[in-house]
Parts: sequence; C-alpha cells; structure tokens
Amino acid sequence: MQVILIQDVDNLGGRNELVTVKNGYARNYLIPQKFAVEASSSNLKQHEEHLKVIAKKEAAMLAELNKVIDVLKSSPVKIGAKTGTSGKIFGSVTSLQLTRAIRDQKGYEIDRRRISIVEEVKELGAHKASIDFGNGNTVEIDFEVVAE
Repeated sequence: MQVILIQDVDNLGGRNELVTVKNGYARNYLIPQKFAVEASSSNLKQHEEHLKVIAKKEAAMLAELNKVIDVLKSSPVKIGAKTGTSGKIFGSVTSLQLTRAIRDQKGYEIDRRRISIVEEVKELGAHKASIDFGNGNTVEIDFEVVAE
C-alpha cells in the first residue's frame, strides 16, 4: 500500500514522501496515528500541489539568499580592535564581533552560531570566515581587522 507521510517516521522516510508499506502497518499504525494518509488519487493531487508550493517558496528563499551572499562578498567587513605597539590586538576577534559588524555595515542580521572564523584572529589585517546558511549553502567572506 502506498501512503504519503505527513511527518517524519524513523526508518521509513521524511515528511511529504510517498512510500510503500504493508497494508496492516499503514491501516493499524501510520494512518490512525496521523503519520500518513492513503495515497488515493485526490491525495496525490493535493500532494503534488503542496510540493509545487514548497518548491516555489524554496526558489524565492534561494534568490534572497543569493542576494545576501552577493552583498556580503562585495567588500570586506571592517572590525575595529584595540592594539598594542607591535600590531597585535588585545584578545581576539569573535564571531559575535563579526555579526555586529555585518549588521552595522551590510544591514543583515546573521546568527553568530552560523559564523565560523577560519583561524584565530589575533593580528591586524585581512582574514576569512565562513557562514553556513543551511541546506549546503556555505559562503566564505573576507573581513579586515583595523586598529581603533
């Protein structure tokens, strides 16, 4: 029997998947527990329409994400830091400082947990960080540490 999963089911499949299971499993467990619906012709049509809507939303979100990535890559973000006489900064630059600099200079709010700085930043100059937007969308940006 074919069913359309309404939510994720361990060892079976994810949400919105069309899977084939035994009749008893579908009728006695999946359908009564609201984990799935029977794959009738009307439910399949609704499922296809639902997948089209999801694809359209994902395309719009991807376009917005690409716009954000272009803005972030256009020019390096500048971060001010207090330095000693030798050019070394006091402490190190953190993802929180980078998040605030992106918000102030580029106008985008990015969660600090999505930012990972490639190497520990303890000196002035140009450095790299990577931002993980999820779904395999990762971008590497440049930032520059300048003396305050």
